[in-house]
Amino acid sequence: MSEKSSNRRRMAGSYFMSLMSITLVLFLLGVFALLMMHTRSLSNHIRENIGFEIVMNSNVKEANILKLQKELNAMPAVKSTEYITKEEAIRRLSDDLGEDFLQWLGNEENPLLPSIDVRFNADYTNPDSLSVIEKQLLGNKDIKEIYYQKSLVDLINQNVNRIGIALMAASLILLIIAITLIRNTIRLSIYSKRFLVRSMQLVGATPAFIRRPFIRSGISQGFFGALLADLFLAGMLYALTQRVPELSFVQDFETVVVIFAGIIVLGILIGGLSTRIALRKYLHADVDRLYA
Repeated sequence: MSEKSSNRRRMAGSYFMSLMSITLVLFLLGVFALLMMHTRSLSNHIRENIGFEIVMNSNVKEANILKLQKELNAMPAVKSTEYITKEEAIRRLSDDLGEDFLQWLGNEENPLLPSIDVRFNADYTNPDSLSVIEKQLLGNKDIKEIYYQKSLVDLINQNVNRIGIALMAASLILLIIAITLIRNTIRLSIYSKRFLVRSMQLVGATPAFIRRPFIRSGISQGFFGALLADLFLAGMLYALTQRVPELSFVQDFETVVVIFAGIIVLGILIGGLSTRIALRKYLHADVDRLYA
């Protein structure tokens, strides 16, 4: 009775250690996936704050400016627009200077021109797309000039591309490491039960019958390990959001759900497949190899 109890404790300990190993690996994988999500969201947020300042001619009627603004809002590349009147422009300048700018002009007319600030969707904030849109807009005779920082656009896109490539390479390496670690963990768990596999073979159990409980156990380890990893990730996200509220502006709830669901699917797949692969060795092994 004590021997059976000892075996149960040993198997429970093996299951627990395997579960914790899977949880830790999937948690780290989830952390990296969330880091990639936040990096992408932050880069999109920065790129979507790049835009045009379309300066209108001084004699343009307001109706024409509003018509142009409506046309801009209908463009798929445009995220938002803001019409800035001459009066609004002088007010903003006065706020920036800390004093009334008009008092320095005396009887002179307000020299500032009306304009439209345009912000673009992240997919269109690249030099080629912006150049095409600029050329198209400059064909409008009501527009005097278009201003945007071309060098800044180039710099941001170069850095975003570099970071994206680096993160993709690192994520691929981490995924390979995660799969390898989980496979080795399950392989060690199966190794401790190799004599049980041999005993089942001796009493006439078929390979499919022998595999069934082991694969079920591997799947459950993968599922519960992934579930624990998701709980830890949710706790980490909540704590970080409480400490840094600005993170909520770059979080995509749908992407977070996809990441959490992906971790569970990955845990189940790796757990089941790794168990099946590890069992293959002992289902066809000689007696002498069981002691190796």
